Amino acid sequence: MSRKTALLGLFSALAIIFGYVELLIPVGIPGVKLGLANLAVLFLLMRYSWKEALLVSAIRILVIGFLFTNAFSILYSLAGALLSLLVMALLRQNPHFSVFGISMAGGIAHNVGQLLVAMAVVENLSLVYYAPILLISGVLTGFLIGALTSEVLKRVR
Repeated sequence: MSRKTALLGLFSALAIIFGYVELLIPVGIPGVKLGLANLAVLFLLMRYSWKEALLVSAIRILVIGFLFTNAFSILYSLAGALLSLLVMALLRQNPHFSVFGISMAGGIAHNVGQLLVAMAVVENLSLVYYAPILLISGVLTGFLIGALTSEVLKRVR
């Protein structure tokens, strides 16, 4: 049990560091991020279970939110992360989906979750016009994180 606790602490710290680094990298498009912290979450999902992935994801979002952003950022991140993890966990059960497909679907779901919360907060459905940009970025960043996770999975026992 203490080994698992240490492992989850390590992955939480890694996700927090990746999340902080991501805040320092300007992408130039509002709402679009690389999703570096999802490397740790996806690794845990693929190697362990959705429970460990959920715990690390929640810890990362809360720590980053309270230290470096604000309550709205926490709300958006939680919505995106929960929907993303739900989709990825469901796809993980299907052996036909690779880590790339799971990650890309997670990237898309994350952006959809954030967009839904944004539309609810501003009470304006016209934000849906921003969906194509977010969906494309979800696929691209999901592919990148999937590729990185695939390499890490090969190299870490």
